[in-house]
Amino acid sequence: MSKAPAKGRQVIQGIDASGGHPVEYRFSHARSGNRHLMVVFANLFAPDDYGWATGILDNLRSNILWIRDRFDGGNTYYLCKDMDFAVERSVIGLISKVMKSLGLAPGDVTLWGSSKGGSAALHFGLRYGFRNIVASVPQLRIGTFVRDVYPDVGRHMLGETMPDDNVRVLDAILPGLLESGANPDAHIYLVSSPQDEQYNSQVEPFLGLLQRYRNFNFIFSESPFISDHGKVTQRNTPPLLGIAYLLVEGIAPRIGLTRHGYEEPDADRSGIEAYLKSTSVVQDSFAPPVVTVPAMDGMLPPEGVHLAGHAPGAVRVSLWENGTYLASAPVAADGGWVWNRDRPWSTGPHVVRLFSVDANGYQSARADVRFTVSEHAAARSDAHVMNVSAGAAATGY
Repeated sequence: MSKAPAKGRQVIQGIDASGGHPVEYRFSHARSGNRHLMVVFANLFAPDDYGWATGILDNLRSNILWIRDRFDGGNTYYLCKDMDFAVERSVIGLISKVMKSLGLAPGDVTLWGSSKGGSAALHFGLRYGFRNIVASVPQLRIGTFVRDVYPDVGRHMLGETMPDDNVRVLDAILPGLLESGANPDAHIYLVSSPQDEQYNSQVEPFLGLLQRYRNFNFIFSESPFISDHGKVTQRNTPPLLGIAYLLVEGIAPRIGLTRHGYEEPDADRSGIEAYLKSTSVVQDSFAPPVVTVPAMDGMLPPEGVHLAGHAPGAVRVSLWENGTYLASAPVAADGGWVWNRDRPWSTGPHVVRLFSVDANGYQSARADVRFTVSEHAAARSDAHVMNVSAGAAATGY
């Protein structure tokens, strides 16, 4: 069954039931002949247990495989149900089959996820030798975390009583892979923040092990806009997507250990606001054009309606109605201007908006003239209009 998200990328849904657990997935084909696969793992509370599946990855050119973390009715970190790791074997079986079907190798794959999904990306990436791992705010002591923070998930994974021995087994999975130096050539991109309440227990103790990897990249985000665990990935979505666009093109950027996020939400903007005001296209000191003909709220015939007035300092007057450009009337040396419409006006009320433009392109504030066109209004002669506008320009009224 196919499903087209808002941005129009076709997504195919399927179930691989060849392993110990059926694995539900969504897949989208690569664009422009791209030869890469992005595998996306879900965070806790991801909609329908699919991560990053709201269209945010739609512009990537790679193949995309979203894997659902829903096994026997619960989340499993893609690892185990009641300590039965057939879940993990089923998940890697799906990934392997998709890779083989595409003719790709582990070096052509990026594993991607945040929070729970970041833990899964690290686990599968390190254990099974994938080239690229992108993990935002992962948990590296999985057993303790699910027992203490999400006991429903803990019971699903560890067993109903969540015995300490099982907690220790899950806690050791990721640190054990790091200690053993599994997949030493992996390009690892990890995002975290001191404002993440999980940082001190779930990330910081393992940075030394991660730094042994020569291609380890750490984005340490200290933004004032981060208030908790959930806000870290949200704040870092633009740099994460930037990394993704490079990885799927076969480019693995070296970022190293990077601190960022020093925004100043309360910074003084008076300097830039003063500059913008002084150079704004619309200048308050530039007087708007004066309309002398027709009179405001006048009654006019469909034909023979002229607009005229004066606009000192301007080279032209721009005329608009209902957001539609009508004409540009040149301004004479004495400031007078006249616009003669070359076709009849429609009957009914009209509001024409005008502004002056000087030789440098600066604009004045806007001015409006209102009038009503009626078949019953008496026509006024061109000579009368021209005389009125010329007199207004000469007297300044």
